[in-house]
Formats: sequence, structure tokens, C-alpha cells
Amino acid sequence: MMKSRISDMDERNSQAYTEDQLSFFMEEALAQARLAELDGEVPIGAVIVQHGQIIARGKNSREESQDATGHAEIDAIRQACHQTGSWRLNDCDLFVTLEPCLMCAGAIIQARIRHLYFGASDPKSGMAGSAGDAFALPANHTVRITGGLLAGPCGDPLRSFFERKRNKI
Repeated sequence: MMKSRISDMDERNSQAYTEDQLSFFMEEALAQARLAELDGEVPIGAVIVQHGQIIARGKNSREESQDATGHAEIDAIRQACHQTGSWRLNDCDLFVTLEPCLMCAGAIIQARIRHLYFGASDPKSGMAGSAGDAFALPANHTVRITGGLLAGPCGDPLRSFFERKRNKI
């Protein structure tokens, strides 16, 4: 079940997606997660959508890059900023397979992402309402948030990944 939170955002600035479009964009984020897993990374993927078109894709890359900021959301935000020629992504929506962490929540706010859609909740470090809520803090931008989009298909690869990791030890 999807949970949605609409803050002070003006509804006229919101992009209306059909259920099929929402599923399609999250499936594209899941494809990025699968690519991350093939690279030995935690399977998290993201896409950024502007005017109904995917303009950026991201996947976890911390192990490969040995960079703590190598999260899918950060990768996608960097690509989208490069693609648009602006750090302001206020007409863009982010689809990510796992609820963002504190670092990514801050980047989402700073990039002025219009709407965050996430799949699986993260009770340990999710900052869109699970472990905490960075988006509820006073900030210069309010992000609309919808969680639980394809939560099962987004959470299953993560559970499998960490189960395999635990069994190797």
C-alpha cells in the first residue's frame, strides 16, 4: 500500500502520473538496482523524471568507487543536474527503490526535487518517516513524498542480498 504525504507544496506544481507510469518508473529504478547487484553493490536504484521522461539513472556504487556518497539517489541527482544544466531540479521527481538515508534526504531537499517516490521502507536508517523524518525539518524546500510504491518487489532483492551476505560469513 502506498503512503503519501503532501506538505506545503502547491498542487499546481505536481506532476500527475497514472498507475502504469508510476509502476514503469519504479521498474526502471529496480533495473538500476539489479545492475548495482551485478556489480556486487547493495541493490538500490533510482531514476529522475522530468516532464514524464527519465532524464537520469543511478545505482549504488560505494564498493566500486570506495566513496561513501556512492548512493543511487546521489548518482541520479548528479546526472540530472548535468543533464538539465542546473542544480535546481524543482520540476523533477525521484523514484528510488529504498527509502532515502539522511545524506540522500538532504541532497533531495537541496536539489529541490519536487516529489520523492520510494519503494521499500528502511526501519534502520530511512529518513522519510521510518527511522526519522529529515523532510519534516525546517528547510528551504518542501518535498512531496509517496512511499510503498512496489514495496515488495523493491524490498525482496535487498532481503536476498543481505541474506546471502550473512550466510557467507
